[in-house]
Amino acid sequence: MPKKFERKPKKKLSVDDYTKGILEGNRIILSQAITLIESTKTAHQEIAQQIIEQCLPHTNQSIRIGITGTPGVGKSTFIEALGNYLTDQERKLTVLAIDPSSQVSKGSILGDKTRMTNLSTNKNAFIRPSPAGNSLGGVARKTRETIILCEAAGYDTIIVETVGVGQSEIAVHSMVDFFLLLLLPGAGDELQGIKRGIVEMADLIAVNKADGDRITLAKQAKRSYKNALHLYPIKESKWTPKVLTCSALDNIGIGNIWKTIVEYQTHAKENDFFAYNRKRQAHYWLHESIQAQLKQRFYNDETIKNTLTSIEKSVNDNRISPFKAAQDLINSFLKR
Repeated sequence: MPKKFERKPKKKLSVDDYTKGILEGNRIILSQAITLIESTKTAHQEIAQQIIEQCLPHTNQSIRIGITGTPGVGKSTFIEALGNYLTDQERKLTVLAIDPSSQVSKGSILGDKTRMTNLSTNKNAFIRPSPAGNSLGGVARKTRETIILCEAAGYDTIIVETVGVGQSEIAVHSMVDFFLLLLLPGAGDELQGIKRGIVEMADLIAVNKADGDRITLAKQAKRSYKNALHLYPIKESKWTPKVLTCSALDNIGIGNIWKTIVEYQTHAKENDFFAYNRKRQAHYWLHESIQAQLKQRFYNDETIKNTLTSIEKSVNDNRISPFKAAQDLINSFLKR
C-alpha cells in the first residue's frame, strides 16, 4: 500500500529570519512579515513590531508617492503605466492601498492587481492588497508600517493609492512625500466637486485620458486647473504645484510626470522640507499610535466591557450626561 503523503510542517521563522529575508529582498518572507503586521493577534503584533524595529535603520531611501483620483479616472491603468516606466528605469516599485471600506465592499485593489497584469508579474514590482478593516486609522497605520518593510527590502519607489473615498486622502498624505491627484478631461469646474483640502494637498494634478477626441478637452482642463491652483495659498514646501496631461492607455506623458516628481524631490531636499516632512509625519504617527493603543486597551478592559452597556443605557435614559459618564469610566480605568 502506497505511503500516505505527509506535508512537512512549515518552519517557524524567528525575528532574525524575517529581518534577514527582508533585507535580502525575499518577496515571500516580506509578504509573510506584512501578514504579521495586518494580523490582530497580539503574538503576531509583537513579532511584527520587533521586525519593524530591526528594519528601521535600513529605511528612508525611497520616494513615497500618494495617488488619488476621481471615480473612472483610470487609476489602476495609470499606476501600471507609471510602474512599468519606473521598472524600465531599473527602479524597484511597491504599490500599496488604503481602503478602510474593503471589509464591506471588498474594495478594488484585488481587481486592480488582476488588471495590472504586466506589473503584477514584474520581478521589480511588489503589489500588496490593502488589509480589510473598519478603522481608517488602523488600516493607515498598517500601511505605513508596511512601507518600512518594503523600503528595507530595497524598494526605492513606494506608491500608496486611495481605494476608498473621503478621509483616506488625508491618511495617505500623512505618509507620503509627493501627492498626485488624477482628474478627467472636462470643464475646470470639476474641481468644485472635490474637497478643497484634497486639491490643496496636491503637488501635481495629472489630467488622464488625454487621448483621441479628448485631447482638446484635456488641454482646456489643464488651463482651468492651472488657473484654479493660483487661488490656493503657497505650499509649505515652497513648491508650485504643476498641471500635466497624460494618457495611461497610450503611454503618453508618463515620463513627464515622473520627471516632475524627481524635480519635486530635488527641490524639497535642497530646502530641507523633505527631511522635515518625514520627521513631522513620524511625530504625527507617534501620537496617532498613542491614541489608538489607549483606545484599544480601554475597550478591551474586562471591567469596562462589563459596565459599558449599563452606562450606555443610563446615558440613553438621560440619567447621566455622556461627558460625566465618559469621565467616570476613564477615571475607573486609570485607577487600576
